[in-house]
Amino acid sequence: MLSRLTRLQAVAVCAVPVVGLLLAAALAPLPFSVAQPGITANVLGKNKGTQVITISGAPTRATSGQLRMTTIEATGPDARVSLGDVIGGWFATDRAVMPRDAVYPTGNSVKEIEQHNAAQMQQSQDAATRAALGYLRLNGKGVKVSLKLADVGGPSAGLLFSLGIVDKIDGNGGGGDLTGGRTVAGTGTIAGDGTVGAVGGVSLKTQAARRDGATVFLVPKAECADAKAELPKGLRLVPVTTLQGAVTALSALQKGTGTVPAC
Repeated sequence: MLSRLTRLQAVAVCAVPVVGLLLAAALAPLPFSVAQPGITANVLGKNKGTQVITISGAPTRATSGQLRMTTIEATGPDARVSLGDVIGGWFATDRAVMPRDAVYPTGNSVKEIEQHNAAQMQQSQDAATRAALGYLRLNGKGVKVSLKLADVGGPSAGLLFSLGIVDKIDGNGGGGDLTGGRTVAGTGTIAGDGTVGAVGGVSLKTQAARRDGATVFLVPKAECADAKAELPKGLRLVPVTTLQGAVTALSALQKGTGTVPAC
């Protein structure tokens, strides 16, 4: 039978590798990214000195208010995310832990990921233009739209691009600005037929929107629950499924008549 001292020595010896394993697990890189609220940009104005939306071939109107697209910022594909980072992100309201593959779904290098995001942004801009001109019943061969937004990739600004085009050409059907002079933010992909699609990181984007002065946030209807999870005080959620629905909701909000959808 082992003496009490011998048993304590044995436990101490066994504890060393256990502590080592715990330390290794805490410090080892994990396949996650930690995201936080990113920048927002007013698509009706300039970004880094360049007009975001430029239209030729159709009369445009001066706008007031803002339409702000929103982003998240995530740790890079090569960043070391440890167990401590993951645990901290789970308990923080201004951060979110996301599978790295969800943030960077393609490519193994920063260059490949940047190229993929740039391609998605271009496709989103093309779809946003088709959706907006289709809604306005304008010929895409006669009306040219240029969309420029530096240092932002991916497809999630599509809805806001379309709304910006509509506001600059038509506004609220001749009844004033779509925004009603407010700062309206939002997110959502857009298809050429005007269908709005879901995106990721909505609860972080609402925080970015409120930080930058938004009082209304357009969210893909399927992501209402995520948007409500950490909704900042003073920010009103408006769920949308189509460009037509988004325009109708903003018009009702601006005029103070009709029904404005809610999550």
